[in-house]
Amino acid sequence: MALGGGIWTRQDKVLPGAYTVFSNAKKASAALSIRGIVALPIALDFGETGKVFEVSREDFMTKSKELFGYRVDDNRMRNLREVFLHATKVLVYRLVSADATAASNTLATAKYVGKRGNDIKIVVGANVDKPSAFDVSTYLDNALVDTQTVDNMAGLKDNAYVTFKSSATLSATAGMPLSGGTDGGNLTGEIYTKALESFEAYSFNILCCPVIDSTITKLFVAYTKRLRDEVGSKFQTVVYKSDSDYEGIISINNDVVGTDKNSLVYWVSGAEAGCEVNKSLTNAVYDGEYEVVTDYKQSQLETAIKQGKFTLHNVNGDVRVLEDINSFVSFKVDKDSMFSSNQTIRVIDQIANDIAALFNTRYLGVVPNDNAGRISLWNDICKIHQELEKLRAIESFDTKSVEVVQGDDKKSVLCTINGIDIINAMTKLYLNVIIA
Repeated sequence: MALGGGIWTRQDKVLPGAYTVFSNAKKASAALSIRGIVALPIALDFGETGKVFEVSREDFMTKSKELFGYRVDDNRMRNLREVFLHATKVLVYRLVSADATAASNTLATAKYVGKRGNDIKIVVGANVDKPSAFDVSTYLDNALVDTQTVDNMAGLKDNAYVTFKSSATLSATAGMPLSGGTDGGNLTGEIYTKALESFEAYSFNILCCPVIDSTITKLFVAYTKRLRDEVGSKFQTVVYKSDSDYEGIISINNDVVGTDKNSLVYWVSGAEAGCEVNKSLTNAVYDGEYEVVTDYKQSQLETAIKQGKFTLHNVNGDVRVLEDINSFVSFKVDKDSMFSSNQTIRVIDQIANDIAALFNTRYLGVVPNDNAGRISLWNDICKIHQELEKLRAIESFDTKSVEVVQGDDKKSVLCTINGIDIINAMTKLYLNVIIA
């Protein structure tokens, strides 16, 4: 009879023998999350509706026409280009009226509702090599985007632009445009509310509020406060001219010329999302495409900072960020001016999000709430802070400042972190020169 063998989890085997377990060495479990994600509800005339879809910077550059109906260099993609200048990923929710319609003809229906579908046409011709077969071509703005060779409609596969009608009959046609596509009526508060509800299932760094209307803006502000303070989802929202007095709201002060005056929200959203946890946008150069109004006097710039307005100004011909601040201005003893700094908010949000992700993925329902389990959690929380210290986002971190103990019941853990010293970028120089 063979000796005992196999794998083991506890040292409780009866037979003599060799029991072996192979496993990977445990890797550091406390990694810092990557920034660069923007949640963007945006009005478009082509694209998926009723859901959030992720678009990477690479996807935008290579698949813009498939996703949004236009080439990446088209003027109608300018707002998205502004976001993607610094964002790495955008969570897009297409805003469209419920009464929007899809363009169609006898052979196909546009894949998405909206007026862009009216620029699609279907061309059918006999195949050169097989005259009984048909070449069915889809054009957008007279540019070929798809060609299929089939014997009948049943052989056609839907493409990125249209859904074919299998019951139709193929016959040669020089060009059959789709028609009847509309964007529908005005965008209502209910449409924006649905978009915001859809974003709740996702993690992101910045939410972009793309409106001028103060009523809709208040929806975004209330949503941000609820998710930050009640749900624990840490992000900031970029809005146009809102006196919100809240660290989660970045209020844009500048107008833009030649288009919607609030269009700077797109660049700021991407730039804030893409700004690293140990960096600041203070003095950053605006590298977007819009003409930004920057004719402020020195006194107006001082007032803008005091009022919590994120402002761009002219510095020797360059358009630069005056100071990377949010709208929080009601400073208190236990919540001072440090909280008006977006660099500070990035650090504390990083800590909150990363510890929550760590606990929810590695500890929740898995690790026993005993001394060994709490020491493991303490160790991982310290690692997060040590990584931030290496990045020079915080300084003078002492592991003794982190305490992890059992909470009020057997299932709870209380973690107290006392005295995090957050670093901010230099913004003021006071020069004292003594002449001998």
